[in-house]
Amino acid sequence: MVRKYDYDVLYIGAGHATFDGAAPLAKTGVKVGVIESGLIGGTCPNRGCNAKITLDEPVKMVRASERMGDILNGDIQLNWTKNVEHKQEIIEHLPEDLTHRLESGGATIIKGHATFKDNHTVIVDNVGEVTAEKIVIATGLRPHRLDIPGTDLAHDSEDFMNLKNLPRKITIIGSGYIGMEFATMANAAGAEVTVMLHSDKVLRDFYQPYVKLVVDDLKQRGVKFIENSNVQAFEKVADSYQITYGDNQTLLTDWILDATGRIPNLDNLGLDKIGVKYDKHGVYVNDYLQTNVENIYAAGDVVNNDLPKVTPAAFFESKYLMKLFSGQTKEPIKMPVIPAVVFTSPRIAKAGVSVETAKVKGYQISENDLANYWYYKVDKEPIAQSRQIHDDEGHLLGVTEVSDQAQDAVNALLPAIEFKLSPEQIGRLTSLFPTIGYAAWHRA
Repeated sequence: MVRKYDYDVLYIGAGHATFDGAAPLAKTGVKVGVIESGLIGGTCPNRGCNAKITLDEPVKMVRASERMGDILNGDIQLNWTKNVEHKQEIIEHLPEDLTHRLESGGATIIKGHATFKDNHTVIVDNVGEVTAEKIVIATGLRPHRLDIPGTDLAHDSEDFMNLKNLPRKITIIGSGYIGMEFATMANAAGAEVTVMLHSDKVLRDFYQPYVKLVVDDLKQRGVKFIENSNVQAFEKVADSYQITYGDNQTLLTDWILDATGRIPNLDNLGLDKIGVKYDKHGVYVNDYLQTNVENIYAAGDVVNNDLPKVTPAAFFESKYLMKLFSGQTKEPIKMPVIPAVVFTSPRIAKAGVSVETAKVKGYQISENDLANYWYYKVDKEPIAQSRQIHDDEGHLLGVTEVSDQAQDAVNALLPAIEFKLSPEQIGRLTSLFPTIGYAAWHRA
């Protein structure tokens, strides 16, 4: 068969929205190309999830040691330099591993930045024109930068995770996932941390009473929070940095993290030239992840939708496109329940119907004081609560939990929410005991 184009499917970007589906797609005989200007794997493996959770593991251990008190002998302290070295050991081979995964399946990797020439053609730096029948935009998000004087003096999340020596005073602008997780890490490693909020809300997408528990705990540990900070400028002053905020107030710090969010990575892609519709929130797609230009699709964080911008969503969309392009499905995508977690200490995790929605719709909300549940007493968790949402027939619709094991508890309950298991079906699930899974199901 003579192909009209260089590739049947061409992906722009090599993150989870690509490689989870592109590798198995290539194995079906579809000719697949993957364009990437940076590290194969994109944000999550190289400068996001994998790196973050590696840096956080010792934090979790330090916190556990604190709780156990004199049951454990010795004072456990976090060595930040060694922690960053360990992180690098974990992630440094991932691009090579993912490259092998793609190429062994039959996909071709093309290094460079892509710009659309027309809806079937992109121009890649140092390569030239590359054509494809279908093209998938999977370029993800990049850090937002404040548009203020001195913005170049601030750093992003990747810079933080590569800090070999932790500054004594760190100021974090923003209180979303990145701001709160890194505030937790820096505080545990001994830094003086200040968090400057745009408004008066921290982690606005999570259940606020649980967020308050986490914030209050950090305050007790010395983290300072400045609400409605209205940051106006950064300036170098001797060996420090001055932040101007509020009503002409100033703050001196040793290091600034701009954690004011992430924005779609669409610069210099040429979408206007080919008429693909997008805005500051991402690319518009239909129920087939198809843009308004018939042969162009988008997947992952770069898509404009209401889903959490998390790896599980990108993974599922990538797998869906693999099935669509290989002819295994002709149906529109049906997204599963997408969970979310913020890796503070303790964590806050959620899935399904929120507490706020449950109150509006009149669903049953059960409150669980887990700190007094025996399993959470094993490692002396002082902050542990959950809210579970049920309908009148007893189906579990949603859950949110704050605890050091929140992510595992929510993971255990996902099947009940996704498949709308009846109380009788849930009763037949006999998890291993004693485990967090058993504890979670026992409450469901």
